[in-house]
Amino acid sequence: MDTIGYKTIKVLADMANYTTVINWVVEQCMQAKITTSFATKLQIAVEEIFVNIASYAYPPKEGDVEISYYYDDKLNQIEMTFIDSGKPYNPLTEAKQPDITLSAEERPIGGLGLFIVKNTMDYVNYEYSDGKNIFTIRMNIDTSDNN
Repeated sequence: MDTIGYKTIKVLADMANYTTVINWVVEQCMQAKITTSFATKLQIAVEEIFVNIASYAYPPKEGDVEISYYYDDKLNQIEMTFIDSGKPYNPLTEAKQPDITLSAEERPIGGLGLFIVKNTMDYVNYEYSDGKNIFTIRMNIDTSDNN
């Protein structure tokens, strides 16, 4: 794979590190010259995944999350992987699916994060291996988009 960059960041899975993670993603997108529309989609997905890990992976204790960013400039594709050692949880099979037919007033607060990730990314996968949750997203970049 030809890449512009393979980068990783490891932080405590805590909401106090939310800004650090988002700023890191923004920096990677800027270095790879990813358009605003694709960078925004990626930031939203990262936000949803990081917030879920920070909120649910480790309570009542603390733990780290390692996030990798991989941009393949030949395939015009970004892949990101989130690895934590928290309790095993496959959001693709265990998370309750939101009822999007209900009006905003009728819907309970929350529950749309994974739905958004699944509908904005081209590939979403979860696996549990060697005591770790491994959540991978992939997004194809349209280089003809000039936004």
